[in-house]
Amino acid sequence: MAGVSVGLMVIPQGVAYASLAGMPLVTGIYASLLPALIAVLFGASTRLSVGPTALTCLLVGASLTGLAEPSSPKWVGLAVWLALFSGGLQVLLGLGRFGWLLNLVSAPVLMAFTQAAAVLIIGSQLPHLLGTPGWGEIQSLLGQGLAVAEIPAPHAMSTAFGLGSLATLIIARRLRPTFPSVLLVVIGSSMLSRWLDFSASGGAVVGALPMGLPVLQIPQWPGWSTLSELVLPVLVITLVSFLETAASAKVDSDRKGQIWDQDQDLIGQGLGKLAAGFSGAFPTSSSFSRSALNLYAGAQTGWATVFSVIVVLAALWFLLPVLFDVPQAVLSAIVLVAVFGLIQPRQFLRLWKISSVESGIAGMTFVLTLAAAPRLYWGVLAGVMVALSHFLYHRLHPRIIEVGLHPDGRLRDRHLWKLPPLAPATCALRMDAALDFGSATALESEIAKRLGEQPDLRQVVLFAQPINWIDATGVEAFGRLRRQLASQNRTLTVVGLKLPVESALSSAGELQPGPDLRMFATDSEAIADLASRRAGHQPGEDPRGGDSLPG
Repeated sequence: MAGVSVGLMVIPQGVAYASLAGMPLVTGIYASLLPALIAVLFGASTRLSVGPTALTCLLVGASLTGLAEPSSPKWVGLAVWLALFSGGLQVLLGLGRFGWLLNLVSAPVLMAFTQAAAVLIIGSQLPHLLGTPGWGEIQSLLGQGLAVAEIPAPHAMSTAFGLGSLATLIIARRLRPTFPSVLLVVIGSSMLSRWLDFSASGGAVVGALPMGLPVLQIPQWPGWSTLSELVLPVLVITLVSFLETAASAKVDSDRKGQIWDQDQDLIGQGLGKLAAGFSGAFPTSSSFSRSALNLYAGAQTGWATVFSVIVVLAALWFLLPVLFDVPQAVLSAIVLVAVFGLIQPRQFLRLWKISSVESGIAGMTFVLTLAAAPRLYWGVLAGVMVALSHFLYHRLHPRIIEVGLHPDGRLRDRHLWKLPPLAPATCALRMDAALDFGSATALESEIAKRLGEQPDLRQVVLFAQPINWIDATGVEAFGRLRRQLASQNRTLTVVGLKLPVESALSSAGELQPGPDLRMFATDSEAIADLASRRAGHQPGEDPRGGDSLPG
């Protein structure tokens, strides 16, 4: 039953999304056949519904704008190459276990890009929904010297079909999500359109669709110059389409109580895209709405996908004539209902409360995506680059604080909480970051600054518990720091070294025993030692200058 429900939903959705991608409408059904089967065979998340999605189809249409005429053989060929290249790239990433690259796109960037894309989808579908000329058509008419009053008025029957279908689908989704409302609206609008002779009155309909299975073929090579213009679109489609998959796959894995195998899903989704390309279709992805319907309807295994494919096959052989009289306005209503849920302004407000910087990055991504249309992939690329720059800034400027003993027993920011020093002539610091090439200079500069401001300091205490990793640059910085303090008759005390960091420093010979280096395993041991020294007592020390070392 889950497979039948998804199959009945994907047929009209596939046709509608193919229109959004500028492709022949039947290719939306082709994209629901082999890609779904291949993905369920080779992917890790077998309960996902793979096929055409609104966001990926928008990217296809935006990427090819200006390169060919929509639905033309050249346009179809380029869309096929988008599917082949993005699919091949995903397979290579999966085989190389590079699923971690998904982490390069932060949640705020993806959220902003998705919402901007939803706005663009809505804007592109409104003319069809209302039966009015498209934005490009209006500009063309005005450029030909026509007055605004001479622009064709909205087609009343198209408006009625569009708004009526939109209202019906919204109400049906709220009342019963599993009800095949999309299919019933399509069938009902087709019958009503034929009875009213809608196409004869000037209304746009789906028209004839070729019946039967797609013919597997290899597209014609368009030349290196043309393919070079597809490099950025391929990268963005690969990234965004798999992030769509991640949204559904994580829900599926959580329900099964399993860890998501992102690399295996990269392979499965990539092979699905390759199958779509060889079927003459466009790049596919996992539909969040259809996958949610699949889970909601009770799908337990990948057999639900098999049954949905059987439904699509039956439609290709027997049901396509039903789509002939379906108004284009109804297809637009189907697309709009699918993307309305992507518009969530509250996400920006929530993000602002969490981080003003990240909310600024999200806002910039949103604005740039809208401004760059139809090349909207520049928006997500810019967002990714700014987010990575923000990440690198924090890596290069780690949080380094001087700590003092708070009345609650914790070591906290001495200056923020107005705490006394841990001991006279002592500077106790904590760096909340790894000691590597990004943070080493910052640590050295901070200690040099403290020593310059307080020349009477005799001891620097480094609470190193947050330092969970060290590289060669960090080892060299640690050695320079120890030698610099020793040359000034100052002592370096290190507290809570973690085993990987201690091993690296020991291998480099930087933890050799000496009067210039003291080491303690815990905060309490170090604080007790400082207190005893302040009281004028010298506790027993191990050969390396401390009471104990971490294990």
